[in-house]
Amino acid sequence: MSEEHRETGTGWPEPAEPERPAGPASEPDPRPDAPDPDELSPLAPAGPVEQEDVPPPAEEPGAVAEEPGAAEEPSPAEAKPVSRRLTSAGAMIAVLLALLGFTLVVQLKTTSTDPTLAATREEDLVRISSDLDSRERRLRQDIEALEDSQRQLRSGEQGRQAALEEATRRADELGILAGTLPAVGPGLSVRFDGPDGPDGAISAARILDAVQELRGAGAEAMQIAGSDGTAVRVIASTYFVDGPTGGLVVDGRRLNGPYTILVIGDPATLRTALNIPGGVVASVEEAGGNVTPEDSEAVEVSQLHAPIKLEHARPVS
Repeated sequence: MSEEHRETGTGWPEPAEPERPAGPASEPDPRPDAPDPDELSPLAPAGPVEQEDVPPPAEEPGAVAEEPGAAEEPSPAEAKPVSRRLTSAGAMIAVLLALLGFTLVVQLKTTSTDPTLAATREEDLVRISSDLDSRERRLRQDIEALEDSQRQLRSGEQGRQAALEEATRRADELGILAGTLPAVGPGLSVRFDGPDGPDGAISAARILDAVQELRGAGAEAMQIAGSDGTAVRVIASTYFVDGPTGGLVVDGRRLNGPYTILVIGDPATLRTALNIPGGVVASVEEAGGNVTPEDSEAVEVSQLHAPIKLEHARPVS
């Protein structure tokens, strides 16, 4: 030890700890600071504790080792909502298909063959089809005429003149329909022969049926005349009554048979309407009467109806 260490008191070596004497396990530790043997746990192991070897968890049979980054497959619990959604969609599709089938069945039953048409002869069906085609052509011609009038009304300088001509034409048509203007054109002359009266072949009801059939076939103007030449213009308000002593009373005027109806319209269509099975001609012939239609290229309906004075009706502006 150097003189410096002695003077300063530094550098002295630290005393070593006394070693525990090795002796029997039953003897107490002779060190003064040794712990009391009673404080030691009797359950503490005498030697170092070794960790038990725990076997790794066994892999389940059929399990596949997952690769890093592999996507996890959905569990059965997650797959259940998908199954339920698929089941609901299938049920909805089945309900819609059932409703569609029911609708088709109802439509087929609704549009089944009419027994009246099924019992009609083929010739009559052909005539009815021809009449419908004729009416379609006439309606198309009317549409084209109205479209031409519309174009003319919209044209600049000719608009005023076209409007005047259109108003005149409409006034003439309304005058013919109202019976205030005479008319001429192709049509039929229909003669009714037979006993008249309520129980006869030529009654007011059968004459009214004939007028309605002709109107339905496109008649544009009509008048009825008796054997003495007395004529009455037939319009929408015309009525027919059996006379108390025979004959007919038409709009308050008495007519005696045989009767002749002059009608303007397409002759073929008007004739078909009268000869339809179970129609006017058939009913009159069954009652012992006779109906004779004759075509004419120029039927003149000259009898006029007095204008009706309106007291309550006003045009809507």
